[in-house]
Amino acid sequence: MKFTLSWLKDHLDTTASVDEICEALTDLGLEVEGVENPADRLKSFTLGKVTHAEQHPDADRLRVCTVQTDEGSKQIVCGAPNARTGITIVLCKPGDYVPGIDTTLSVGKIRGVESHGMMASERELELSDEHDGIIELPSGEIGELFIDWLAKNAPEKVDPTIEIAITPNRPDALGVRGIARDLAARGLGKLKPVETPSHDGQFACPISVTIEDDAKEDGCFVFAGRLIRGVKNGPSPEWLQQRLKAIGLRPI
Repeated sequence: MKFTLSWLKDHLDTTASVDEICEALTDLGLEVEGVENPADRLKSFTLGKVTHAEQHPDADRLRVCTVQTDEGSKQIVCGAPNARTGITIVLCKPGDYVPGIDTTLSVGKIRGVESHGMMASERELELSDEHDGIIELPSGEIGELFIDWLAKNAPEKVDPTIEIAITPNRPDALGVRGIARDLAARGLGKLKPVETPSHDGQFACPISVTIEDDAKEDGCFVFAGRLIRGVKNGPSPEWLQQRLKAIGLRPI
């Protein structure tokens, strides 16, 4: 079973970290098989702003950019067609590991011009396959952590995914609602209420049901059922899709 942190929080009001949630799941008998957290590979990158850009003296497709960073002005050689004055970019400094190119950066020279880091594209940060140019942000402060900017402006790109193993005796954990209920019972948050749609019957049920007294004594206090007519094989109706989503299941 895989679920994202944001999906879990649709059902569980919690401030617990991913590590705390994983520890609690393991204690509950829901073994965590893996966690994919995009923030782990992006945590070192910060925002910068290009204050000047000019043509490289020895390369038609390269530009020499002056970038304002939290450590002052840095010179960076860039080959992206959109590298220009005034844009806010994602900065990878010397010493940073860039996952999309599997490289740890260092200060180097590109066609004889020294370059202190790079300005990243989405593909270089494994955010998408976009590689037509470097990332241009519509907002952000110099030195701000890129993961903090994403958390505020594009949280889906840093949404952790948790995978748990499901044993045959735990079908309740096949839906995120059941997982949220377990975590809430353990004290890791509060289970959010779910609206349950009401559907009035259109005809009298032809089946009468009674509960014998001895059955009540053994704990069977309620019997519920509904006869449905006119069922056709086809896509799930909208109300059913909403109900399945509400309890943490994905409709087919």
